[in-house]
Amino acid sequence: MAKLNTTQARITRMLDAAAGGKNNFVADREAVRRYDEAAPVTTAAAQAVLGFLARVIRHLAIRGVDQFLVIGSGVPSGLPAGRQLHDLARRRPGRPDARVLYVENDPMVLANAQATIEPVTDLVRVVDGDAAQIEDLLADRVVRTFIDWDRPVGMLLVSTHGLDDEEARHAVKCLGHAAAPGSYLALLQTTFDGIPPELLPAVEDLLAMTLPGHVVRGRDDVAALLEGLDLVEPGLVWVSEWRPDAPGGPAPPAVSGNYGAVARIL
Repeated sequence: MAKLNTTQARITRMLDAAAGGKNNFVADREAVRRYDEAAPVTTAAAQAVLGFLARVIRHLAIRGVDQFLVIGSGVPSGLPAGRQLHDLARRRPGRPDARVLYVENDPMVLANAQATIEPVTDLVRVVDGDAAQIEDLLADRVVRTFIDWDRPVGMLLVSTHGLDDEEARHAVKCLGHAAAPGSYLALLQTTFDGIPPELLPAVEDLLAMTLPGHVVRGRDDVAALLEGLDLVEPGLVWVSEWRPDAPGGPAPPAVSGNYGAVARIL
């Protein structure tokens, strides 16, 4: 906990705060408030992101995946009881023993998850790691042993916002090479594509102040990260458009502020 900075907002904690969770600080809640003032869609975007992650987990579990590696989700506490990602992974018939390994580098999220989740189940682990050091992450003892890399695994790369293009491509490539055929790789990426032009300068300034170093990509840049991969239908879309539980919704898809895709590892 020595490296915990409670005065600087973090994207995973902001996501949690916007979704009504408890794994966040005043700085994160204040950042959410300021974003909502600049473009009042932050809460809707957070809910769309969590919905996408939940649907990906359910989709892969239906297709027989019973182990998951989730990188950078923050272990969001804003999801209702019983609907955490690791709960959803085990909800499908025949998947009561599904394993979920969360990777996170925020000290608060790590400490909270390790104190509240790990002690009550052998099927969930939380490790300190970062996709920017993907080789170190894949070499971690828990990552190597908790996941059976000879069998299909569902990998959710949520933390591309902290990687430059070269690092992001490298992370995608390394994960694809590490996983057995029949695995899946999901990607989530923040974008400014859907922000009205008149609001964009204010949002860009706010991003620079609250989340320095946060990488935002347009659709073509995200597509480049996925080049050569076999994308599951509907391909690269706004996260709210990826296999929604019901067609349409209360907000336009672009309000989600994020693109998402899932690829098969052949």
